[in-house]
Amino acid sequence: MTMAAVMVRSSAPLARRNPVAKLVAATVFAVGVLTTLDPLTPALAIAAELVLLPLFGVRYGTLLRRGWPLLLSVFGIVLTTILFGANRGGDTVFGIGALDVTTGVLTVALGLALRLVALALPGIMVFTTTDPTDLADALVQNAKAPARFAIGTLAAFRLVPLLGQEWQALRMARRARGIDAGGNPVAAARLFASMLFALLVGAIRRGTRLATAMDARGFDSGMPRTHAREQRFTRADWLFVLGAVLLTGAILTVSIATDTFRPVLG
Repeated sequence: MTMAAVMVRSSAPLARRNPVAKLVAATVFAVGVLTTLDPLTPALAIAAELVLLPLFGVRYGTLLRRGWPLLLSVFGIVLTTILFGANRGGDTVFGIGALDVTTGVLTVALGLALRLVALALPGIMVFTTTDPTDLADALVQNAKAPARFAIGTLAAFRLVPLLGQEWQALRMARRARGIDAGGNPVAAARLFASMLFALLVGAIRRGTRLATAMDARGFDSGMPRTHAREQRFTRADWLFVLGAVLLTGAILTVSIATDTFRPVLG
C-alpha cells in the first residue's frame, strides 16, 4: 500500500485539481517563503497549510506519524545552528559551557526550522494527492514538457520503491552467506558501502535498460504522441493557482506590516 493511498481521501476537493496546477501553487508558496529570513512568514505559511490539509484529504494523525523524518531534520537544523551559528547577537538566554545561546541565534534557528517545514508541507500535499501517471500526462499535455522527460519522471516514481526491496534482498542474501559485521563498526561501514555500491550499480543498469526501451518506442523522435487519458486545466484549476498567489501575497503583506520582513536579497 502506498503512502498516498493511506494518507489521502480521493474525494477531497483540492486533491482532484490538475497536477500542474498543484505544482504551480506549491512553487508559488515556496518562492514566497524563500524571499524572507524572518520566522513569522514561514509560521504563517505553516498555519495556512495545516488549515488546507483536510481539503487535500490528508489526515493530521497519519501525517504526524509518517512525517517523523521531517521532524528529525528540524531538530538537527536547530541543534546545528545553536552550536555553530555565527549570529550571537541579542541577549543571552542560557549557556552550554563556553557557548552562549543568545536570542539572535535562536531566532535564526527557529526561522530555518520553520522554513523547512513550510517548504516540505506543500510537497507532501502535492505528491501524496497526485497519481504519477496523471502527473506525467499533465506535464506533457498542460505544461508542454517533453515526453521523454515526463515519462522518465513517471518511471522514477514507479521505480523508487524497488530500491527498498532491493536493499532488503541484498541484506538477506549477505546474511544467508554468513557476511555479517557483528559488533565491528569498521566492518559495518565497509559492508554498508559495498551494499550501497551494489544498489547503485543495479539502479544504473535498470535506468540504462529503461532508456533503451524508451528510445525504441520513439520517445525522442519528436513525433506527436497520443494520450490515453486527457488532462484538462479547468477554471477551477486557474482559481486554485490564483488562490495560492493571493494567499502568498497576504502572508508577505502581514510580515511586512508587522515589520518582521527580512528579505534574502537586501
